[in-house]
Amino acid sequence: MKILHYILPFLLVASVSSCNLDEYPVDTATNQAIFGSASGLELYSNSFYDILPGTDVGVFQGDDVSDLVARNGVDNYLAVNALSPVTSSGWAWSNLRNINYFIENAENSPVVERNHYIGMARFFRALFYFDKVKRFGDVPWIDQTIEITDSVTLYGSRDDRFMVMDKVLEDLNYAIENITLTSDASSTRITKNVARAYKTRIALFEASFRRYHTEYGMQGTADAWYGEVVNTANEITGFSLHSGASDDRSYREIFITKTPFADETILAVALDASLQVFSSANRRFISPTYGNRPSLTRNFVNTYLKLDGTSFTDNPEYKTTPFVEEVKNRDLRLKQTVRLGDYHRTENGVSVVAPPNFNQTFTGYQPIKWCYDERFPYDDESRNDNAHIIMRYAEVLLNKAEALAELGAMTPGYWAETIGALRARAGITGSTLTTLPTEADPYLVEYYKGKFADPVLLEVLRERAVELVFEGLRPDDLRRWHIGELFADSPMNGMYVPALGEYDLNGDGIMDVLFYQGDKPGSSNPAIAFVDVSLSSAAGRIQLSNGTSGEVIFNPGVREWMDKKYLYPIPETDIIRNPALGQNPGW
Repeated sequence: MKILHYILPFLLVASVSSCNLDEYPVDTATNQAIFGSASGLELYSNSFYDILPGTDVGVFQGDDVSDLVARNGVDNYLAVNALSPVTSSGWAWSNLRNINYFIENAENSPVVERNHYIGMARFFRALFYFDKVKRFGDVPWIDQTIEITDSVTLYGSRDDRFMVMDKVLEDLNYAIENITLTSDASSTRITKNVARAYKTRIALFEASFRRYHTEYGMQGTADAWYGEVVNTANEITGFSLHSGASDDRSYREIFITKTPFADETILAVALDASLQVFSSANRRFISPTYGNRPSLTRNFVNTYLKLDGTSFTDNPEYKTTPFVEEVKNRDLRLKQTVRLGDYHRTENGVSVVAPPNFNQTFTGYQPIKWCYDERFPYDDESRNDNAHIIMRYAEVLLNKAEALAELGAMTPGYWAETIGALRARAGITGSTLTTLPTEADPYLVEYYKGKFADPVLLEVLRERAVELVFEGLRPDDLRRWHIGELFADSPMNGMYVPALGEYDLNGDGIMDVLFYQGDKPGSSNPAIAFVDVSLSSAAGRIQLSNGTSGEVIFNPGVREWMDKKYLYPIPETDIIRNPALGQNPGW
């Protein structure tokens, strides 16, 4: 499970007031007791785990603000005039001070294993700075503890983001070289392979940021970072794609197990009901009133391949294919990600058919990834105890595949071991498993607004979105590809409705939803969901694209994208304290 943050007297430090970057000096009375033994170094380093994503705001919520998901309301990131220097946050530095203090003292420790623990600290420092650079761009690089008398550092300016990322790479390389634990059967400890996997994620972000954010003029340095992705992915050993009892379970069961599957899971937080450590996965995906009520969009669902490896959108009638037909013979990850066909849930101990419920979904593509099938108490309370997956081998394969495609180095062999392997697990057959695509899918070209034309890269992007949806990586993908307009321009569309009336969504002969306009009609089916699609421009309403027919369209409210949002503004309070920080462009 996630290592608890042990509160020790010598670790009690004053809160960092953002831009000041200062804390009270740590008393050295207990210094020797901690830095003089391996157990002390380990105990201190446990405090760094709090930097990892927690379960209160789980990775499964990260994609709610993306092009893949329809959701209730508009996040402040996209709402008109909501994000500003006044409302911005995140300029906090206490974790960095804790890490740097540890490194400085551990370097003077007599403990033989000290470099292992310094490697741990530098791994977490890399994560800390990666998060700061993604959010703010230029940030001050601090690799030492700062005394309150050091006004030069405390009130200095920011350092160039590219220099900082070079330092992040140095920290990651040191961690990989010095962390002695190669793997961990529980998938909950930082190991050499965890550091390698994170390096592929971070290096891929930096490579594509340098390539596609041409305003910085760093395109010529991108390939070196793509190379780091490939070389590091090749060093990761001991993992494979998880294979379950059947192809239509292998993918989903990764996300609903209490004990992480160590074959594929590289890092996870193991939850524990006895310790009251839970997440809110079921409640956030299923409750009609709690959270964002996320649903997949039809534009994204259209990208799931057919089982024979061909594109669903090759069918000239794909736009008007009803839900019950469009989900047949598709990539098996679709039925393991959303409700369709013979999906069942447990109600009071009885297994019952559970079609998409329009009282809980805006589009009809209702998620089940991360969700237990048992209804109570998981739906009504935040009591999920399934493992919180942070990093898995599938992502490493996708990181490697994207880097190879960008380098023009993809081969049939690499394709088969990355994209082909992921598709094979999803039940897809045909030449797509071993043969490089030679023609760009026009649907994908249009989806990505003509940004990408290479057929190999486009298929990698298809696979990345399908495999990693609801794992919190999509917003960073859009930002690093410099295609932020997809945050606001992608419609929150859903299933096709031929006309007003009742529809059976899972083919069992029972009507599940009734679309109507005007007065609510009656129905003899007490379980049917009534959806009013009367014409309205109000936020929070569902419409049909053609009035009385067409795709379901949900209107969450006005979303706005401006390129200045690639970086968050420096909070106003911190600039007041330290004017040398300056402000990010446009803010």
